[in-house]
Amino acid sequence: MLSFLYLEYFFQKRLPMVRRLAIIFLGVLPLIIIAALTSCERAPEGSAEWYFARALQLSNQGDFQTAISNYTQAIKIEPLLAKAYVNRAAAYDSLGEYDLAIADCNKALSLDSNLPLAYLNRASAYNGTGNYENAIEDCEAAIQLDNKLAQAYINRAIAYNMEGDMGKSIADCNKALEIDPGLADGYYHRALAYEALGNTDEAISDFTAFINVSKNDTLIASAKLEIQKLSTPPPTTTGTNSR
Repeated sequence: MLSFLYLEYFFQKRLPMVRRLAIIFLGVLPLIIIAALTSCERAPEGSAEWYFARALQLSNQGDFQTAISNYTQAIKIEPLLAKAYVNRAAAYDSLGEYDLAIADCNKALSLDSNLPLAYLNRASAYNGTGNYENAIEDCEAAIQLDNKLAQAYINRAIAYNMEGDMGKSIADCNKALEIDPGLADGYYHRALAYEALGNTDEAISDFTAFINVSKNDTLIASAKLEIQKLSTPPPTTTGTNSR
């Protein structure tokens, strides 16, 4: 599923000096990591922010289990640190622990109901459990808080796809790509929707665009296989005359 670490970007009014460090791909869907270059890096060793920064680095390395341990330590020190719950939820989601991810998002939202990534990560976990209706509702809540959050449209597109509504899935991918034309997920999930509709040329075009912008070797290989499959004409059947 598609989940995100709590981006310090959303705390920029409180922690103004932040910067995007990396966009990486983990598992089968992308995970954006943004780390603060102020309070986290300069936090005293053993403080909640110090553990939070360590957890960010561990998530960046794909070590979600150890990241969870560090987020948990941050929470023990500072139980009201909402962003730690949001990030731990993303780590749980990456490990397929969807119920734990949902619980952490619930806790974060009980501390601050205006966290778009808490809704986004909960939507991802709901997608993982097959609760697409709740996933769609949470994506809409995230969009209401930040209508430029492209990944909220992607998560909703995934839910619509799973519900069989390819038109809405494509529309959400279009919106995500309007916000971020280089967003690989937008091309990939739109391609899947086009493929489901039998729109072969559009699907091949989007799979190709995905390959050109993605850094996810696993999904690139999958997209190439889809292109090969879509480009191969169906076998012709030769009838036989019977007497």
